[in-house]
Amino acid sequence: MEVKIKEKEKFENETAIPERPEVNLWKDAFRRLLKNKMAVLGGIIVIVLLILAIFAPYIAPYHFTKGNLVDNYAKPGQKYLLGADFMGRDLLSRIIYGTRISLSVGIVGAVTAFIIGVLYGVVSGYYGGKIDNVMMRFVDIMYGFPTLLLIILMMVLFKSTFAVTTPGTFAATLSAIDRAFGGLFFIFIGIGVTAWLGMARIARGMALSLREKEFVEAARATGNSNLQIMLKHILPNLIGPCIVGVTLAIPGYITFEAFLSFIGLGVNPPTPSWGMLISEGYQAMRSYPHLAIYPGLALAITMMAFNFLGDGLRDALDPRMK
Repeated sequence: MEVKIKEKEKFENETAIPERPEVNLWKDAFRRLLKNKMAVLGGIIVIVLLILAIFAPYIAPYHFTKGNLVDNYAKPGQKYLLGADFMGRDLLSRIIYGTRISLSVGIVGAVTAFIIGVLYGVVSGYYGGKIDNVMMRFVDIMYGFPTLLLIILMMVLFKSTFAVTTPGTFAATLSAIDRAFGGLFFIFIGIGVTAWLGMARIARGMALSLREKEFVEAARATGNSNLQIMLKHILPNLIGPCIVGVTLAIPGYITFEAFLSFIGLGVNPPTPSWGMLISEGYQAMRSYPHLAIYPGLALAITMMAFNFLGDGLRDALDPRMK
């Protein structure tokens, strides 16, 4: 009898399924991200840019408005490491301060796209039917307008409408806010109006799929409201892909700002922007090419860094990569 019991215990031990250690998906994704050298490089560059933007007054050799006409068009040297512009202002300092503009536009555009787009897409995809049809037709109409052209038209409208205003009016208040932000406030509005459209489509597609899953049906059966299901079950399962999407979209927002500043619809002088620096530098490109090359390099490196980081996040958060 004892022999049979021992043989039974031995058989159960051999055939028992070993317990798997609990895995934190975010930690697992972070470990995969660290294995991607280009993504790590992109992340390091982004961190350096953030440090430059935050501590620009302490890192830049000069203030971005400080200039000396005697040093106009000074070539790179000991006094001005990257040279000086047509007003004798240090180019390196203006590029460092310009980091604030580009990162501000990128971050505000990303946050706006994430919050509005994800919430809009989740509601549309979860309810489906007529609600989904109406909400997505609005997105399709917005997509019918070329994004860059729409932003340009909006910036022209803002700049012309709020240029001359009566004190104490709503338009005067908006104009004062824009001046306080150095011309960035209207750029934030222009990019925010269109930035969320792509994110809404991504979130909507995932919500359509997730609402049919077993765990959502179980949540309904246990009496959870629609709001509770969207916040506790749908939203957490699509945050990862949406973070990837919004990270990959940041270079586009930075490009919009640079282009607007390049054509004179961006930040207000003397606030430095990489697009404005390129616009000022290309006019003297033949004699002083460094005035356009260095801000152009700063813009290119920033965009590549976010692209590398976004690609790495996509690989790390994609369940199929495991």
